[in-house]
Amino acid sequence: MTRPSPYPSFTSYVRARQPVLLRTARSLTANPSDAEDLLQTALTKTYVAWERIEDHRALDGYVRRALLNTRTSQWRKRKVDEYVCDELPEPEPQSGAEDPAERQALRDAMWRAIMKLPARQRAMVVLRYYEDLSEAQTAAVLGVSVGTVKSAVSRALGKLREDSELGLVR
Repeated sequence: MTRPSPYPSFTSYVRARQPVLLRTARSLTANPSDAEDLLQTALTKTYVAWERIEDHRALDGYVRRALLNTRTSQWRKRKVDEYVCDELPEPEPQSGAEDPAERQALRDAMWRAIMKLPARQRAMVVLRYYEDLSEAQTAAVLGVSVGTVKSAVSRALGKLREDSELGLVR
């Protein structure tokens, strides 16, 4: 017996999931405009395949894969310098007595450091720590082995630990 889809239409899916998917797209690009274009392209691909997608509970994975494939194609087509983005995704609500300015400075520094990582490492770090996917899920989304994810994320975290700008904020 097939379970009913939680999203009866493409439109309801986009309305429900667009903020999360846009946050993922922003994590993969250098500026918000590129992120919106990237998400639009991925959603177009999803719309075209909507009837062929059997398990609508796995739509986020399908769209994430489309985002990554599209971004990878863009990286291959043009070699341009990457620039630090001007804004971060929406911050999570905070509780506690931490100084919001210090927390924001740390987030800004972390984001600039992440944007310095090579594209593949950045994608893995974003999926593991911003999207909170497991190593196995990250490997499946990127089409690589779990060992590749582990080693690439380990190297990326090492680079982040050595980033001089992050050392100043700590």
